[in-house]
Amino acid sequence: MLPMPHQSLQAAAVPVQRTSAREQAGPWHSEAVCRRDEAGLFFAPSKEPTAARLSREQAAKRVCARCPVLVDCREHALLQPEPYGVWGGLTAAERRVMLARRRRRDTDAVQPAPVSRIA
Repeated sequence: MLPMPHQSLQAAAVPVQRTSAREQAGPWHSEAVCRRDEAGLFFAPSKEPTAARLSREQAAKRVCARCPVLVDCREHALLQPEPYGVWGGLTAAERRVMLARRRRRDTDAVQPAPVSRIA
């Protein structure tokens, strides 16, 4: 579309949104392997014993490991952030650690290195 004569070119510019082939085919979660599995595998029942939780989480991670949209799912869980369940092959605690590492990395990248003085 050409800008009208009274519009500036800058105002008429619209950023092009690029989508991957997967996004064009449909939302990433439509391809998720977990859509065919029991939801209880990915979310803890109330008052679940520790041994049962660890076993269930490992089983959920095995499902995630064979999923074609693992990376998309993990990014979704980190961007939201999802406070419960196994998402993208990570537990809620593992996602909190990953988010903390990203924040630390991003903070370190923004801050200038300290200047050392030679006397």
